[in-house]
Amino acid sequence: MKKVLYLSTCNTCKRILSEVNTEGFELQDTKKTPASKEDIELLRQHVDSYEALINRRAQLWQKRGLKNQDLSEEDYKALLLEHYSFIKRPIFIDGNQVFIGNSKKVVEALKVHLGE
Repeated sequence: MKKVLYLSTCNTCKRILSEVNTEGFELQDTKKTPASKEDIELLRQHVDSYEALINRRAQLWQKRGLKNQDLSEEDYKALLLEHYSFIKRPIFIDGNQVFIGNSKKVVEALKVHLGE
């Protein structure tokens, strides 16, 4: 599977997508087509927890005051399935390799993986 989960209105996603070759990748705008339960479960296999997939900068995260709550793994999973903005982005899935988020380290690893 070669897929990119991103948000078309996110300037950081746009910048990263412009820096790498996405030919052959299915581009999935999470606002139009949110990550499915299967997507979330696949991603979970590549990280330590559902919490690791959470975008703590999401407006809903802030608005609901979730940083002050004691959330379980099931709570994090439910949030990821509830609203597209809770998932970190972009996420590149290339077979068994998954690159989650927009940190400099992740983007550099993605570029190395893609041979750029």
